[in-house]
Amino acid sequence: MRWSNAFIPTLKEEPQEAEAISHKLMMRAGLIRRLSAGAYTYLPFGYKVLEKATRIVAEEMNKTGAQQILMPALQPAELWKQTGRYDVIGEVMIKFNDRHGREVALGPTHEEVVTDLAKNEVRSYKDLPFTLYQIQTKFRDEVRPRFGIIRSCEFIMKDAYSFDVDVDGMERSYKKMYDAYCRIFERCGLPYVPVEADPGLMGGAVSHEFMIPCEIGEDRIVLCAECKYAASTEVAETVDTHADTANDAPREKMKEISTPNTSTVKDVSAFLGISAEKLVKTLIYFADGRYIAILVRGDHEVNEAKIKKTLNLTNLTMAEKDAVKRVTGGPLGFSGPVGLSGLPVYADFAVKYVRSAVCGSNKADYHIMNVSPGTDFRVDRYFDARTITADDKCPKCGGTIDIKNSIELGHTFKLGTKYTAALNAKFLDKDGKEKLMVMGCYGIGINRILASMVETSNDAFGIIWPVSLAPCEVVVIPLNKDDNDVRTVSENIYNTLAEKRIDVIIDDREKSPGIKFKDSDLVGFPFQIIIGKKFLSQGLVEIKIRKSNISSQVKIDQVIDKVLEYVRG
Repeated sequence: MRWSNAFIPTLKEEPQEAEAISHKLMMRAGLIRRLSAGAYTYLPFGYKVLEKATRIVAEEMNKTGAQQILMPALQPAELWKQTGRYDVIGEVMIKFNDRHGREVALGPTHEEVVTDLAKNEVRSYKDLPFTLYQIQTKFRDEVRPRFGIIRSCEFIMKDAYSFDVDVDGMERSYKKMYDAYCRIFERCGLPYVPVEADPGLMGGAVSHEFMIPCEIGEDRIVLCAECKYAASTEVAETVDTHADTANDAPREKMKEISTPNTSTVKDVSAFLGISAEKLVKTLIYFADGRYIAILVRGDHEVNEAKIKKTLNLTNLTMAEKDAVKRVTGGPLGFSGPVGLSGLPVYADFAVKYVRSAVCGSNKADYHIMNVSPGTDFRVDRYFDARTITADDKCPKCGGTIDIKNSIELGHTFKLGTKYTAALNAKFLDKDGKEKLMVMGCYGIGINRILASMVETSNDAFGIIWPVSLAPCEVVVIPLNKDDNDVRTVSENIYNTLAEKRIDVIIDDREKSPGIKFKDSDLVGFPFQIIIGKKFLSQGLVEIKIRKSNISSQVKIDQVIDKVLEYVRG
């Protein structure tokens, strides 16, 4: 490839709309361009990196015995209605009616479609097991697309689906995929962390996310340096160790106090001059057709994923303000458990140990002081209902934990029979009896591989690509293009590397050395071969390693071998 003929529109300035480092650098390096919110064009170098990531994913999938297919992006809504996910996924799904009046959706994922395929093709246990995968564009109507290709409305995903005769078979299929994911991210040079995760609307009993710790990440993970425990904050358990914090000293009489215009924990704490942990928050939810109350301490956050799992709920949404008024008798922001009736009251373990606390009074601009659970209000059930904090201990070993923002790269699920039961996907076992196929599901956001690599591997000059993903492995930079010796040596090195199947580009533009160096560092080629008159007169050329920014002089007849050693390890 010759730079003079390539479409590599690098930018000197950072684009104003870009927030994340990866977004800025991918725009500046000429990898992507924004068409509209959440929709991006991949320019030649961006597409090359995307293609290399896709190839790694496909190779590792094929090693497991998975077989590649391609399913339609257009999906009939009826399949989603049969599994109950049509309404659950809500407005994230792009839906419309075709010219025949049929409800159609652009696929955000393909569990329903692939299960329908298996249902119609599998007859006997002899047809199982198998795993199918595809690499395809998916669509989600994101409320707030952000960070370039990290959270977009249109994205490329590898999604795989295993079908087995029983749970043991699914476990074996799941292990194969888990191991394949580790190999994929290692080959991509990514600092990934597998964590226990919440299956969410995908369903199933067990799932793992493959995360990249990163400041801009919108997910949060819990890490323990002592026992290596790793989990999403959605599932990380909190240990019930608050008994020693309960205050058994005599308490004052419960009383109502005026708290005008103080509907938040922060406002109430400031108004009364107390810490947030002395407050009990009461949140009203609509849960599978009924209202419930959830209590947590003022300094804790409700964990909806835990609540759904513990109470075996399909839908859980915050109640609208009119519903809160109807259920509690008071406005939103002033709900409290004292005197609350007509709905179940659930509380986090930590609430059990609060004494002389403050809570809402179910009346505008008033709170109640000196309340204690069991004495002043009822709790129907205590369980782990909150999100873990950095002050908590590791639920496995009791050690100190660290909580980090992370980007989700992949997610694996043990679906079981969630979809095969809903779509009646059965097979005949050895005894001729009908049984449901047992499924696993495995997704990777291929776009995110690129963005995560850039986000975690860059410096003040630009991107630092690993050889496995780089748009070109080597760039040849002639500094004095008009000099016949410089031109001849540069062309010979370029042509020889190309013949040896090294992905190489020569910067043959009529540009200054400074511009060439800056563009090469910005794009992030792993190795630069620099040919200038000064070193050439001594029979030497310069090789710069982008990752370390260390340069060395090499004899001309040793350049090819040295580069092959670098590139091929």
